[in-house]
Formats: sequence, C-alpha cells, structure tokens
Amino acid sequence: MAPPAHRTSTAACGPLRGATPWAWLAALLVLLPHPGTAQDAPPVEIQPAETAPIVEEVRVTGTVTSPRVAQVSTSVGGLVEEMHVDSGHWVEAGEPLLELDRELEALQLRQEQAAVKEAREELADARRRLSEAERLARDQNLPESELRAREAEVRVATATVERLQARADHQAERLERHRVEAPFTGVVARKRTAAGEWVEPGTPVVELVALEELRLDFQAPQAHYPRIDEQTPVRVHLETAPDNPLKGEVAATIPVSDPEARTFTVRVHVDRDAAPITPGMAASATLLLETDRTGVVVLRDALLRHPDGRETVWVAREEDGKLTVRERRVETGLTFDGQVEIRSGLEDGDRVVTRGNESLQEGQEVRPVDDG
Repeated sequence: MAPPAHRTSTAACGPLRGATPWAWLAALLVLLPHPGTAQDAPPVEIQPAETAPIVEEVRVTGTVTSPRVAQVSTSVGGLVEEMHVDSGHWVEAGEPLLELDRELEALQLRQEQAAVKEAREELADARRRLSEAERLARDQNLPESELRAREAEVRVATATVERLQARADHQAERLERHRVEAPFTGVVARKRTAAGEWVEPGTPVVELVALEELRLDFQAPQAHYPRIDEQTPVRVHLETAPDNPLKGEVAATIPVSDPEARTFTVRVHVDRDAAPITPGMAASATLLLETDRTGVVVLRDALLRHPDGRETVWVAREEDGKLTVRERRVETGLTFDGQVEIRSGLEDGDRVVTRGNESLQEGQEVRPVDDG
C-alpha cells in the first residue's frame, strides 16, 4: 500500500494560503522591526563645531640634563691611598672623595718649615747686630759703611724668610691637595680610579652630577625659533610616566643652532615632585605655538578617515521631528589639544557626532545621549 501523501493544513496557512511569493515577502517585512524607529536609534554623543584660536603643536624630543656635571680630577700626581666614595653615593659639597699618599709630601713640608725657622733665627740675629751697629754709629765708633752693611744683612735675611715661608706655604697647599673634595653637592655617577692606582694631574677620578634644578633640553626646528618664548605652553612626556603629561615652563631658548640638524635648544623646567626624573632620561614634549588666527574646530573623535583619503564627519539635524545624520566631507588643518581644525565643510554651530559614529548610515535616526 502506498504511503499517504503529506498535506498542509489550511488552518495553519490561514489567509496566506495560495498567496504569491511577493505577498509572503511583504508580510515578512511588516512583521520585522523597523530600523528607523526612535526606540532602535543608536545612541551617539554630539558636540557643536565652534570657532576657536588655532594652535600649532610642535613635537620635540630631548634629554634630562643637570646644570652641573664635573669630571673631578686631581691637581697633583700621586698614589691613591683611599677612596671614600663609590658609584651611586650621594655627597655634600666639601665631602672627601679620595686621599693620595701624603707621607713624602708631609716630610717635605717639615723640611720647608724647618728652613723657615732657621731663617727667622738668622733674621733675629741680623736685627740684633744692626741694633748694635746703630748704637756704635751714634757714638761715632763705627764706620758708615759697616752700618749700611748691617742694614743690608737685615734686608737679605727678611727676604730669605719671606721666600722660605712662601715655599712652606706652597708645600702645605700641595699636601692639602692630596685630599680631593666634592666641589658641589651631588651623586657620584662614575668612579674612575681605585686605591693603589697612580694618577697624574688632571686625571679624572670621579664623575659628579648635581641633581638639583634639573632641566630638560629639547631640540626644536630652527623655523620655530621666533615663535617660542617663556610664555609658550609646553606638555612634557617622560618615560617614567608616559600617560601623565606634565606642565612645563620654557626657561630659555639657546640660539646656537646645530648646522647639520637645523635645530636649536629649548630648555624647559618641570615640577620634580610631579614625576621622578634623573639626568640622561629621555623625554618628549609638545610645544603649543600660536598662529594668530581663528577657525572652526571639532573634537578629534568626530573625524573619520577613509582608505581613499577622504575625511568626513557626521552632522546631526532635526528633520520631520527626528534627529538624523548626514555624512559631510571636510578639509582639515592643524590638530591640537584633542581638536582638529576644519578648513572647509563645517560652520560654527554645526552639531557633529563625536561618539558612536563608526557605523552610521546616511539619513539614519540617532538618539543623543550627551548633546552639547
């Protein structure tokens, strides 16, 4: 027996029984939710385009530098007897860094001091003999020439004392220089010698770096030199705090240019309490230069860049009681402080979508969540 044929219930089909495919499609569209209703409108943030002063951002790179860096050296040669510091040590001005062997120099000083003592005794004796000669001359019991000879002896003895005293003072100073002291407060960046080594005059023994009043030196293009002064705003970015830009102040512009790089130095100060900095640390900065003109600006997030090079924004307008968007092509200028200059395509007051603009469609209704 043949199986019974499959039958479609007429009750299930209802009034669509026997309908054409076009009727089926129309019924399906009616049942689907309409994308244009306010309930389904995508939420967006809207900000008005506005006229503002145009600022040019110039990005530069540089280094944290110290106002005082010294290759501390000895002024006398000698054998290093003791090192008082090592790399990384903090020292105060006048604190000893190293000592050279002083024994031979100390003996030499004793010799010089003894010679001075001997010369003073001879001077005292010469003065005594001159006093006797002057007494005898008053009684006319001494030739005039003898008196003059005694006076000469005193002058010679006085000069001898002065000469030997100078030699003793020189030797004392030389002995003192066998002790090398820190010329200023700072940190020992590098120790260049050790106990037991012989050093010659002028040989660097310690590299000392001051950590007070650190500054940042940036290299800026020569073309911007006339536009940078102490009033120029600066945002500084440090490797230790890349997400925390610091406010900087231009301390000086050094007009000496690098002829190869075509740059000059901009010296900037920052608050050291805001972020830790050390000499040699790399840094970058953004200089905000005035252009002396105004223009229409929008938030950078409003701008969409397309693969074919077009730049567009979505502009929101009321149409038939609904807030809809239209894509508008724009020509951009300078970008600064989270904003972009619009040279053509927008007017002051145009309401521009700044968030939620990634997948909008022409004429689509939108729902503002933060209408500026």
